[in-house]
Amino acid sequence: MSSGQNSGGLMSSAGLVRYFDAEDQNAIRLDPKTVVAFGIAFGILVMVMRIGL
Repeated sequence: MSSGQNSGGLMSSAGLVRYFDAEDQNAIRLDPKTVVAFGIAFGILVMVMRIGL
């Protein structure tokens, strides 16, 4: 392997780590339980609508 090549690794993802670690005060905050409950409710709604057709 030549010394001029960059093997990637952590250096390529360093910007993403800094980006996702930043706390945004304007971000929408949802409880994970709310997201799961919404997904289950949506799935039930789809099943009910499919049976009704």
